[in-house]
Amino acid sequence: MLIKTIAAFAATMILGQAAAADHPAFKVDVTGTGAPIILIPGLGSSGSVWDGTVAHYCGSGKHQCHVLTLAGFAGQPAIKEALLPAVEQQLSAYIKDNKFDRPVIIGHSLGGYLGMKLASNHPEQVGSLIIVDSLPALGAVQLPTISREQLKQQADIMRASMKAQDEAAFKAGQLRALRSMITKQEDIAHVLASSKHSDRDTIIDSVSEIMATDLRDDISRIKAPTLVLGTWVAYKDYAPKAAITATYTTQYAKLPGVKVEMADTARHFIMYDDPAWMYDRIDNFLNRAP
Repeated sequence: MLIKTIAAFAATMILGQAAAADHPAFKVDVTGTGAPIILIPGLGSSGSVWDGTVAHYCGSGKHQCHVLTLAGFAGQPAIKEALLPAVEQQLSAYIKDNKFDRPVIIGHSLGGYLGMKLASNHPEQVGSLIIVDSLPALGAVQLPTISREQLKQQADIMRASMKAQDEAAFKAGQLRALRSMITKQEDIAHVLASSKHSDRDTIIDSVSEIMATDLRDDISRIKAPTLVLGTWVAYKDYAPKAAITATYTTQYAKLPGVKVEMADTARHFIMYDDPAWMYDRIDNFLNRAP
């Protein structure tokens, strides 16, 4: 019996190592049993930002959570190829290899962008899509008519500026950004720790790619029921709620049947600032999704 147990354990370890070798663009932590939910964190974040979400959805036997931490983020080794296209293709392969039947995809920020890319380019693989505070064309927020060429030029300028920063200035910029995105100091500290252990070039290249990309037409190919959870309170000094809400609804106008909901208290990290609100919206959405 002991020999069989050891052999089974060894086989599991080998399979786990082989699976990891198949997707070097991300690490996966699996919790629970049931219908799969794939959770993708944002820029520089560890999969641990979803700990509360995993506890809410994947402890009852109804769902199994597959939580990603992307290469180059939160201590994971960086890869040489462009991260975001690699994640999209390897995640598509991960879904196929595990024979998932149209899993739920939940993505925050950069993770929401990746969810849109996956659901646009592999529409048959996604059952439901939940986007937590992300937009199809982040670089077009202030100028909706900006061309793709102008977006790329704008992103290239930003990328060069970030690359030229010294380490102290870069870290100070990360802290300023997180203070505008998260309310509680302990949550800021948690996300900042992950960012400090992230590869700087991977962060800069990834945010530059997002700023250069316009998915407003691409999302018309998405077949999955889609819920978008947005925020506005962090930006109230610049625009009223109605204007920010209009930005979301306009950017997602070509996504058939999309449902947009705006949080009134949470900043960018909704899962930290108002998890009860987020779970309530996701619960209602998943219960109604076909």
